[in-house]
Amino acid sequence: METTTPAAHGRLEYFPISFFSVVMGLAGLTIAYKKVEQVWHWQTLVSPVLCAFAAAVYLVIAFTYLTKLTRHSHHVVDEFRHPIRLSFFPTISIGLLLLVIAAEGLVPHVMLQSLWFLGSSVQLIFTLIVLSAWIHHEKFQIHHSNPAWFIPIVGNILVPVAGVPLGYMEISWFFFSIGILFWIVLLSILMNRFFFHNPVPTKLLPTLFILIAPPAVGFVAWMRLHKGVLDDPGRILYYAALFTTLLLFFQWKQFVKVKFALPWWAYSFPTAAITIASTIMLEKIGGVFFATLVTFLLVFLTSLVVLLIVKTIQAIAKGEICEPE
Repeated sequence: METTTPAAHGRLEYFPISFFSVVMGLAGLTIAYKKVEQVWHWQTLVSPVLCAFAAAVYLVIAFTYLTKLTRHSHHVVDEFRHPIRLSFFPTISIGLLLLVIAAEGLVPHVMLQSLWFLGSSVQLIFTLIVLSAWIHHEKFQIHHSNPAWFIPIVGNILVPVAGVPLGYMEISWFFFSIGILFWIVLLSILMNRFFFHNPVPTKLLPTLFILIAPPAVGFVAWMRLHKGVLDDPGRILYYAALFTTLLLFFQWKQFVKVKFALPWWAYSFPTAAITIASTIMLEKIGGVFFATLVTFLLVFLTSLVVLLIVKTIQAIAKGEICEPE
């Protein structure tokens, strides 16, 4: 009979699915730099280097989790049945879609096309599985709801960002419609939980930043679907994302109290999303406000990701990650 000792903590079977959120943060940073380089005409190798790094991290995490699946499949099943960790499985497809966006113009078109089809197909499968689990559940309670529930939805909104440049307009509209519709539904559920039930557990407070992602990514996708034309629906999506960002920054004292853990990576991709969205606004409108905002957000995002990388490496070295709950 297997026994679990402190020395055994950190073994492969406890490698969490949420590790894929690291790739989302790294790829988001890559895309942010890529967009800023484009708008400000920077001639740098920052975004290609970051893209290669994010892709390498994705491969390492994917190989590790695949090894876990083959050796400790029951632990993977346990995660899939978990009311919170279930939502992190689509980070597998989301990470792949983000890498496609980041690698646009860097790798052959046929490779991007193949990876986009794979990422979109897996994203659709995960969306169907997760939504079916929510509909037919017998165990979920209101306190299980949390911003991580947006993850399966945000992935659908990402599909057009990569799909439109590849020429897949109708498929992109299909995924965008899914994402926007269920974002509104889930936002209502979560606001009910925030206002009338117990607060989100301290460990999961960083996931509140995920609230930024749907409108911010939705804005980027909307701009792709409308050939870069800034219209009223686009403005609504952007300013909803900007207000959500301000609302969360206003609560900074709550976030600085949280001890580091993998959920901290939830800060990264949403921050990258609002940075990218703000850079598009700068490109379309110009002005001191957006130039200042983009500068601040890019510096903040870069510092944040560097901090997260350092903290993650330190936590791995101390054996504080990949432990049983």
